[in-house]
Amino acid sequence: MSRIQIFDRAMCCSTGVCGPQVDNVLPRFAADLDWLAKQGHQIERYNLAQDAGQFAGNATIQQKLASEGVECLPVVIIDDVIVGQGDYPDRDQLLFWLGKAPSGEVATTSKPTGLPVTGDDCCGGSGCC
Repeated sequence: MSRIQIFDRAMCCSTGVCGPQVDNVLPRFAADLDWLAKQGHQIERYNLAQDAGQFAGNATIQQKLASEGVECLPVVIIDDVIVGQGDYPDRDQLLFWLGKAPSGEVATTSKPTGLPVTGDDCCGGSGCC
């Protein structure tokens, strides 16, 4: 199972769902993390307002904040690799990063590495250009 770390922007609580104006994404993200924890993954979530020591103690996060500012948050790290930043992923994206298909099965395809190539010319041989 994987270790999933989330470095959140400053929020009112550990999940950000108790404030007067809750971002609609936060309850879904919290539920997705709970679901992943029930699957056996280790979830560590740090809030800049409440866990500043975790931010200060992580060289990767310190470098991100120094070069990009707090706009890079949230940062999602899976097994010590940054997989996302600046936005909360949905469950399908989290599963993709974990190498699982949305149904929870092991993905049979890998991440795309580039744009598809059609042939020798840009029209794929139709002669339109």
